[in-house]
Amino acid sequence: MLGCRQSGNGCIEGTQYVVTWALGHLVTLADPDVYDAKYKRWQLEDLPMLPKTMKLVVIGQTSKQFSIVSGLLRRADVGDVVIATDAGREGELVARWILQKAACKKNIRRLWISSQTDKAIKAGFSSLRAGKDYDALYQAAQARAEADWLVGLNVTRALTCKHNAQLSAGRVQTPTLALIVKREEEILQFKSKPFYTVRGQFDGFTALYQDKSKQARFYEQSDAETIIASLQGKNATVAKLQKDFRTTPPPAAYDLTELQRDANKKYGYSAKQTLSAMQSLYEIHKIVTYPRTDSRYIPADVVPTLPERLRAVSVGVYKETAQNLLRTKTLSTRYLVDDAKVTDHHAILPTEENANFTRLSREEGHIYDLVVRRFLAVLSPPHDYDEVRVELNIGAHTFHAKGKTVRNAGWKTVYTAQSQDDEEDADADSDIKSQSLPALRQGQTVQPIKFTLQTGKTRPPARYTEATLLTAMEHPPDLPKASADSYLLPPCLGTPATRADIIEKLFDTFYVERQGKEIHPTAKGKQVIAIVPPELKSAALTANWERELTLIAQGKSPAKAYTDKIRQYSAKLVADVIGSAAQYHHDNLSREKCPECGKPMLDVNGKKGRMLICQDRACGYRKPVATITNARCPACHKKLELRGEGDKKSFFCACGYRERLSDFEQRRESAGAGKRDTERYLQSQRDAPAATLGDLFKKSQS
Repeated sequence: MLGCRQSGNGCIEGTQYVVTWALGHLVTLADPDVYDAKYKRWQLEDLPMLPKTMKLVVIGQTSKQFSIVSGLLRRADVGDVVIATDAGREGELVARWILQKAACKKNIRRLWISSQTDKAIKAGFSSLRAGKDYDALYQAAQARAEADWLVGLNVTRALTCKHNAQLSAGRVQTPTLALIVKREEEILQFKSKPFYTVRGQFDGFTALYQDKSKQARFYEQSDAETIIASLQGKNATVAKLQKDFRTTPPPAAYDLTELQRDANKKYGYSAKQTLSAMQSLYEIHKIVTYPRTDSRYIPADVVPTLPERLRAVSVGVYKETAQNLLRTKTLSTRYLVDDAKVTDHHAILPTEENANFTRLSREEGHIYDLVVRRFLAVLSPPHDYDEVRVELNIGAHTFHAKGKTVRNAGWKTVYTAQSQDDEEDADADSDIKSQSLPALRQGQTVQPIKFTLQTGKTRPPARYTEATLLTAMEHPPDLPKASADSYLLPPCLGTPATRADIIEKLFDTFYVERQGKEIHPTAKGKQVIAIVPPELKSAALTANWERELTLIAQGKSPAKAYTDKIRQYSAKLVADVIGSAAQYHHDNLSREKCPECGKPMLDVNGKKGRMLICQDRACGYRKPVATITNARCPACHKKLELRGEGDKKSFFCACGYRERLSDFEQRRESAGAGKRDTERYLQSQRDAPAATLGDLFKKSQS
């Protein structure tokens, strides 16, 4: 593509370009002990740590590649430097830190593309931008990194030293945890109340009783029973019959957060899993555009590429819809194109590359399916239907019913009934549901079949799932949204690129745990929120920090003012922790003592099962107790837990099934390779040639 065919040491060379790579980060902010040896020991008296100038260091594991890159930058025959890392805030930081550490003063140009197809890369290289155009983006990225260092390291050390426990805190991590803990408190404080509704069964439909104020629920059973008694033997009259045309526009195209939400709802994928699959689809398979976007629209100049993208997905289950769209004279892009709402990258779309489905993993296939269906849906016509509302009078009492008749299924044909809810049910939480209604006319007399009393209970707010937590991070509850005419950006916690890592960190630190799809705070997580300074768990403050970072990236706010405030904030947080009278108590102590230091160990639930960890941070000993495996229970087909050590290792299932590991392996060998084993092997063979770009680069160095 760029004429680079000669493989070198950590690079590929051609007549015009030398291509090298970063393998992730090669350079990072220095650890505290680089500034002063005293920081090797964690002590309260040495806090806060506020270096006047933040230092960069080469990461040890990737130091060989850094030496190669810095050597290439110094070559006399290398003129301009083209930054071709991910076109986003973090990608800019990766490249700029390398250039800064290598003391490179050469002219910088920037490749800014939204997909990695050959066509997109060639087009990008034909219109490289000046590196200075992205100086503000780099300043925002550096300010974010310094803020995370200053807040995270200072408060983590303060909490850990103060309470002698493995505790951590962060600028975004802690307010996110606070949302989960607050929701748990609301659930525990909620007092459920029974309520009663009265329903009338008529020929072909059901109607719901409502009083004059449109309330359907009774909180005294006797009141509902009195209504039913007064209705016996009476006919109903159709007092009102209203038919309204409704239209539901297609949903907007995906940004990363919306995609992560849908993947969690439909497949139970974590935000991290979805992002990982998207990165593979983008970098390796090259069949989707840049994933870490917060925009759900495309600019007008992308519209000419839509037919080619439709042709690329015109296969299999998508073929009929894609070809129908291609046959239209002019594609309907009114719900997809909006230049004003496009940020650094446009919405996630399939590229012009044809997908090789046999090379996609199960997760990649699911995520690609979501992207393609949403792409087809947003180009499809609206969903049109007639909504019919019926009001029936029985004496002084009124019943209501609602129904619908579809005129044009529109974009909903892209989705199956199982994968798409009836979005026209705006009052889905109410007691009236849509149904198919028979032909009725105003003034008609209808004979009731029976009246029934139904009992329900008021529900507490639902616990967060990853899908709803992502929504809460994107739009923190109880925070005012920016008005349409405001210059301010809407407040949020983190960015689409960082939210998945923040959620994973909450699991890794044992602050939260999964129970099914729900996220529950652990006792440790609840205590942390109780002992951290109030400012640190404030979603409002953290959201405003995030908003200011965005303004820095747009060149509307100075980075130094931001970092100066963060320094003052960090110092105050440390002082608050040290001066606090709050106590931390381990309530998950086990009877087993640490073999390294002799202290009682903590029993915790990790992502992959239960483990015992030493309560002393300085010791850090860990011992797995029960690991969740991919082996399935032969009785109920749930995943089995593996417990024990050595010859005593055994599988356990919640249904009561038990089996020694040795017996399990013997049974599997005698049965031969099962269907799943065969599929796994075939998939591994299909995936073998598709090494990541990083893998190929590593091989070229060896």
